[in-house]
Amino acid sequence: MTTPPTTPTVPLFPNRNFMQVCWVVSDLRVAIESWSRSTGVGPFFWFDGVDCVDGRHRGRPAQFPAVTAAIAYAGDLQIELVSQDNDQPGVFRDVFGKGQSGLHHMALICTDYESERDAYIDGGAELAFEGRIGNSRTCWVDTTPTLGFMVELLEPSPVREKGFAAMRAAAQSWDGADPIARF
Repeated sequence: MTTPPTTPTVPLFPNRNFMQVCWVVSDLRVAIESWSRSTGVGPFFWFDGVDCVDGRHRGRPAQFPAVTAAIAYAGDLQIELVSQDNDQPGVFRDVFGKGQSGLHHMALICTDYESERDAYIDGGAELAFEGRIGNSRTCWVDTTPTLGFMVELLEPSPVREKGFAAMRAAAQSWDGADPIARF
């Protein structure tokens, strides 16, 4: 009797509900206009910087990189575009050099932030960056060796959900006029 081959054991990640896709872009305004014109996605909410505290990049204390970013919704999927105009080391330069563009990460809102973060680390991913944005933790785990992009984990919070809900509502009623909105 022949024994069937065994399937390699893969850690089970309890949360596979990706809600965001993020691209690093070289020119944020051009990327927004391209997305709006080509896909009808908008409006994009523009952010001059990300207020992040208690940051750690690859285990060392670090500031979050100076970036501009924009977020819009395509249905229930959040589209994020990030531009970093300097060579400051950090989570974005870990994947793309200055002037390069591409898929940087997909994001999940965690049901249990610590256990989900630890599942990625236990599965072999390195914690690339972790800090607090607003009143909740956020991290990027480096899954580029296996997936080709990072995974961002977001700790849920009422403030975060309220902001995302406002962006989602704006997308549902957007008339296609101005593709850039500000909070």
